[in-house]
Amino acid sequence: MTTGTQGDERLVARLGELLGPRHPVAAAAIVTPEGTRVACRGADLDADFEIGSIAKAVTGLLYADALTRGEIDADTSLGDLLPLGDVPAAHVTLRSLTTHRSGLPRLPKSARPWRRTIALWRHGTNPYGEDLEQLLDQARGVPLDKPEPRYSNLGFELLGHALAHAAATTYPDLVRQRIASPLGLDCFYVPATPDELRPGALSGRSRRGRPRQPWTGEALGPAGGIRASITSMARFTAAVLDGAAPGIAALDPVAPLDAEAHIGAAWITIQAHGRPITLHNGGTGGFRSWLGLDRHNGTGVTLLSATAEPVDPHGFTLLAEHSRDTSR
Repeated sequence: MTTGTQGDERLVARLGELLGPRHPVAAAAIVTPEGTRVACRGADLDADFEIGSIAKAVTGLLYADALTRGEIDADTSLGDLLPLGDVPAAHVTLRSLTTHRSGLPRLPKSARPWRRTIALWRHGTNPYGEDLEQLLDQARGVPLDKPEPRYSNLGFELLGHALAHAAATTYPDLVRQRIASPLGLDCFYVPATPDELRPGALSGRSRRGRPRQPWTGEALGPAGGIRASITSMARFTAAVLDGAAPGIAALDPVAPLDAEAHIGAAWITIQAHGRPITLHNGGTGGFRSWLGLDRHNGTGVTLLSATAEPVDPHGFTLLAEHSRDTSR
């Protein structure tokens, strides 16, 4: 793999100005009514990044699409689709999962999240290696809290696998069949193990430059296990903007998330620069990602980095710059 810069030269230069040396391997896609621009520095354009919790936004699209197909309804419960038995999690509805109102915790206590976090900090270890059966075992032992907004990785993991069960397939195949293949996303996939990584898979690093294991795992997929190149993310962003992506109703806010944000099916809407912005971000042990849409002006930005240094402010900056351009 080359270590130079590729793509639109002006965007490459702007990436350098915005990100500086903290993000030696990074990529951006700008989608406007005039067209699409992509750039990558430190890697090839077809190199793939971990997109982290942007995977939740993909799962949100799949949920809205499954509603349209009649495979589920909003009040379908996890127990209707997954072999959970008569435990509290079995009675959680899919609708509540999409807005983080299920009462499920961010992670189950049985997963020992603090121990895993320490292992990540010290050794760069992947904290999410469970297979589906291990995920279901964890869910069977989880009590429910009040159905108030509470961000839950566990909830979206279960949601994605429930949607796959409703479609009689696996989550990676559901993504391939309903998102990647129809939209022409050549590098947009869900690896369950490191052995399934593509040759162009990048290695992530901590904010201090330490190497991090790839975050793969069958259970993780729907909440944070998708990998993609910037060219595929550009096509994905364009398809969401123009409504060609399945389940586009997922973007429409249906409930408050906090004092400043509303949420649809995973997709979050906030006010920024005087207009509504629909977005999701992501972070793994060695990567950061941000996808934001100004739907009114038909403008979208995706920003990816192979370093665990936040990119959200830079994503907002790029989106504001190009939204101003198209609204003149």
